[in-house]
Amino acid sequence: MADSKPPIHQQAIGFALNVANGRHFLSKLIPPALLLADALLCALVIWKIPYTEIDWTTYMQHISLFVSGERDYTKLDGSTGPLVYPAAHVYTYTGLYYLTDEGKDIFLAQQLFAGLYLVTLAAVMTCYWEAKAPPYIFPLLILSKRLHSIFVLRCFNDCFAVLFLWLAIFCFQRRSWQLGALFYTWGLGIKMTLLLVLPAVGIVLLLGSGFATSLQMAALIGLVQVLLGVPFLANNPWGYLGRAFEFSRQFFFKWTVNWRFVGEERFLSKEFSLTLLALHVIVLVGFAAQRWLKPARKSLLGLVTPILSARSPFSEKEQQAVARDVTPQYILTTILSANVIGLLFARSLHYQFYSYLAWSTPFLLWRSGVHPVLQYILWAAQEWAWNVFPSTPISSGVVVGVLATTVALVWWGAREEWEPRSSASKAASAKR
Repeated sequence: MADSKPPIHQQAIGFALNVANGRHFLSKLIPPALLLADALLCALVIWKIPYTEIDWTTYMQHISLFVSGERDYTKLDGSTGPLVYPAAHVYTYTGLYYLTDEGKDIFLAQQLFAGLYLVTLAAVMTCYWEAKAPPYIFPLLILSKRLHSIFVLRCFNDCFAVLFLWLAIFCFQRRSWQLGALFYTWGLGIKMTLLLVLPAVGIVLLLGSGFATSLQMAALIGLVQVLLGVPFLANNPWGYLGRAFEFSRQFFFKWTVNWRFVGEERFLSKEFSLTLLALHVIVLVGFAAQRWLKPARKSLLGLVTPILSARSPFSEKEQQAVARDVTPQYILTTILSANVIGLLFARSLHYQFYSYLAWSTPFLLWRSGVHPVLQYILWAAQEWAWNVFPSTPISSGVVVGVLATTVALVWWGAREEWEPRSSASKAASAKR
């Protein structure tokens, strides 16, 4: 009787595909193996590549004034400019100030940021695993040259904001709404870039926890921000609010990573700024109404009207059905899509903003349903563009192009993600 087993090369290919797609027990070993490999890579980067001074010294100058007793935000200044971040940044870097001998021990600071990077990476991988992401996209989480630079060679405060964003996402996936809200608001208190995902966070809380709980979480987020700012609000409230949450900040064309190709005159124009804002709002509303709120099984008007009257838009039975559809995958897809939309229409992106994007793109490209080869090609194009310094019209065009492509692919390819389970089941049956 002839041997019915396939050729050895076909068996090897089948084995590799099963591992890469999470269908083999060895698949579970890929994340920890990659984490270990990246720990060694971080050590190698610190050992071989010189530290680059950008903002660390200025951060420490701000903190030196703070620990000396200064509480007027307008007087917290440094060699590269004034303090323009909320109060949680001050408290976070005060800890680093004391741990690193008032900021003088750069080598220790790099080691601390390498640890921060690895903890954040572990949180990202855990969120991916909770959302049933396949192992074949996990290597993309550790391959970014720019991301390693942001963490261990630059020590930017964005690194802490990103950590707390991912911790918040993980808590939401586990339905720990209060802890997730606390993590989110602390990250927001470090850098207000996290405002980009606030609409999605609000929707996740509303649908996942219910109207009353979501109101409590919103109050918690706001209250923590007030409490964090109390020492500065008591001294010079307008000075603190104007510096920590400055929305009218003037951006410099020479530092832009995303809009170099439009030219300096257009980049600096008021019309360009307002156009980006309008497009951001339009796309957000489109995603909210046609994608993120689909599990609610109600129109946008049907949700907003009772909320404005301080009433829940759901009965108890409806809320239970809606909450079942707020899965870990839904939460991650919704929050990361809001993040990428915000970055697409951002007035200006600097290199450290890649920390918010690098770990969002692999998951969203997978959720879009495009072929894995195309996922890797788009990721590689994005990584190349963010490593061009200074940015060029071509590199900035690629940055915006990949962001726009990701948003469009998620809109079309992941639309069933947001459908109620009953509707999604019917759609799947129809395809068969």
